[in-house]
Amino acid sequence: MTQTNNRLLDELARLMTDAAGAAQGVQREAVNLFKAQGERIVREMDLVSREEFEAVKAMAQKAREENDALAARIAALEARLPPDRN
Repeated sequence: MTQTNNRLLDELARLMTDAAGAAQGVQREAVNLFKAQGERIVREMDLVSREEFEAVKAMAQKAREENDALAARIAALEARLPPDRN
């Protein structure tokens, strides 16, 4: 900050600088408060983590593949039965 001969302007500039610093501090506090509140809300919602979701998704995919394989095996076995048993 440059010094001027006018003491009033120097004080005003110092006041504005202090106000800007205080505003940044308030902003940081507000961001931290909102972040903490958001994290609390998410915890209370009992959401699953990405890892848990991916694990269940993989299990479901494997179950679908096994189901398709078993359906194909049943169809092949049924095709081998005599015509009067179908």
